[in-house]
Amino acid sequence: MKNSALLLFATILFSNTINAQLKPVKYKDGSQALNGLFVKSAKKSSQNPGILLLPAWLGIDKASKDIAENLSKLGYNVFIADIYGEGNYPTNTAEAGKQAGYYKKNYEIYQKRIDAALQELIKSGANADNIVAIGYCFGGTGVLEAARGHLNLKGVVSFHGGLGKDATRPVTPITTKVLVCHGADDPFESKEEITAFQQEMRDSKTDWQMIYYANAVHSFTNPEAGNDNSKGAAYNAVAAKRSFEHLQLFLNEVLKK
Repeated sequence: MKNSALLLFATILFSNTINAQLKPVKYKDGSQALNGLFVKSAKKSSQNPGILLLPAWLGIDKASKDIAENLSKLGYNVFIADIYGEGNYPTNTAEAGKQAGYYKKNYEIYQKRIDAALQELIKSGANADNIVAIGYCFGGTGVLEAARGHLNLKGVVSFHGGLGKDATRPVTPITTKVLVCHGADDPFESKEEITAFQQEMRDSKTDWQMIYYANAVHSFTNPEAGNDNSKGAAYNAVAAKRSFEHLQLFLNEVLKK
């Protein structure tokens, strides 16, 4: 019965037959042409809550599209950001690692690119003062940078994202609420980075939460990550279900609907 329930959850969450429709949106950051996707809320609301979604390091993928469509059915306007832009899309993990590494190092450029997507979400109809940013892996790192960069967000949610930052960077107050959904066995985040991140949250006086999921490694929300934990990245149906429920609790707390 338990396995059947998890299978049903995965089928619903990642189904290809969802009625919500993603629409391509062309926009720019300076001279860089970008291609995002927007899906309008399936429910009418005077509050027009919005979610900015930052995908993993390969860019806009099936997982991010499926999540956006499902969130729209729950009553949110969702915009999937294009971080790399035309002419820069990675075709393999080596290229993705190089691209993602550039933005992690040049965090102010990353913050600016995220803000460009945020403005498009607002132009598409979301209430500028009623938005949460969520991100996966590289995108999980991005939403934390959005919080550090003081973008106008009610909250950010990082799923198996990178937590570290250069220790020489100043710690400033963060008013954005923060939720980190983390695989308890994720090999890509050291104990030192986790400790430093948690101290940063305390020093910045942030309203933060960090939830660990047992037997989960990196990419635990993505069905396309396989199921071999020894590779360091793998799907975990239980962790995916629980983290999606934690996301919904967070959204219900910080956004007006």
